[in-house]
Amino acid sequence: MHLLMSKVFVLAPDSFKESITAEQACFAMQRGIEKVIADAQFIHIPMADGGEGTVDALVAARSGRKVYIEVTGPLAQQRISTYWGLIDSGQTAVIEMAMANGIHLIEKSQRNPLVTSTLGTGEMIKAALDLGVGKIIIGLGGSITNDAGAGMAQALGAKFLDENNHPVDVGGGQLQQIKSIDISQLDARLKATEIIIASDVNNPLCGPNGASFIFAPQKGATAEMVGILDQNLDHFAALVKQQLNVDVANLQGAGAAGGLGFGLMAFTGAKIRSGVEIVIKETRLEEKIAQADYVFTGEGGIDFQTKFGKTPFGVAQVAKQLNKPVIAFAGHIGEGVDELYAEGFSAIFGIVDGACDLATALKHGEQNLERCCESVARLLRL
Repeated sequence: MHLLMSKVFVLAPDSFKESITAEQACFAMQRGIEKVIADAQFIHIPMADGGEGTVDALVAARSGRKVYIEVTGPLAQQRISTYWGLIDSGQTAVIEMAMANGIHLIEKSQRNPLVTSTLGTGEMIKAALDLGVGKIIIGLGGSITNDAGAGMAQALGAKFLDENNHPVDVGGGQLQQIKSIDISQLDARLKATEIIIASDVNNPLCGPNGASFIFAPQKGATAEMVGILDQNLDHFAALVKQQLNVDVANLQGAGAAGGLGFGLMAFTGAKIRSGVEIVIKETRLEEKIAQADYVFTGEGGIDFQTKFGKTPFGVAQVAKQLNKPVIAFAGHIGEGVDELYAEGFSAIFGIVDGACDLATALKHGEQNLERCCESVARLLRL
């Protein structure tokens, strides 16, 4: 037996949802490995895929800073203290829509996508423009909205008027009241700003695979509400096509975040890209993995869906190109993981220690991850 001297570990996990952040996961991994390989070197790269943790991941990786702000929450009278990120010496803003208009901001009994809006997300975009950024990255995961981004556009100067030319208070349930759209006061700075949507949702805006039918039930919508919401999105998209000559409702990702993908493309000219690919690029993951002997990644759950743009899959793809071993950790391992071994994963481990309920597993996520990484490090030391 012999120690592997000065081995370099790249630690690139996503958050373990409702348990530990990506940054906490990095430190748990490091503690576990250090118990066995004392002289190991570590490169921490907290990851995300456009959802929870994207701002923190990019701010940490690019030595950026957080900009604290108060904005309108999902409900009209709700005020939220939150933050967004500033990287690239102040030239690029990183925004998570969920930090203003996310599902976690409303108690389950109050969730109603007929009334929630993306106004606060628009307020964050405006704040970024006020600081003179040239690029904005917007993560769309975790929304509680279904307003096609109308609230966001309203915050940036768009006006939505009813048949009497009165302003419409936009929410998913009010879109059908809109008869005309006025973008004469839309923030002119948007035209000079590159806006990138970070999302792995490929759904169109409307229809059986659209925002309302696929995602609204998770946000508190009843079956009846789903039908109303879908009709309203269809009405709104038709107006945008007719009055603004913009037809993006059927593009992949238009249905992300209750149609915020549509609104961003229609009103700001945003382009949609894979969330994890954006984070991989912005964190310079490839050049860091090139220095590694081993790559550790993971998130709360790993299954057959992981290959559809989830963080561990993105990390494994980069490592595979560089011929580096990738070891993944998950709180829950589901069906179809065998498919992942051909995609760059060397091994996948569940971290839960014995039978327990979900609340207990979430509570002890950090300790479980540390212990599991220690066990794997003992194998690597052989």
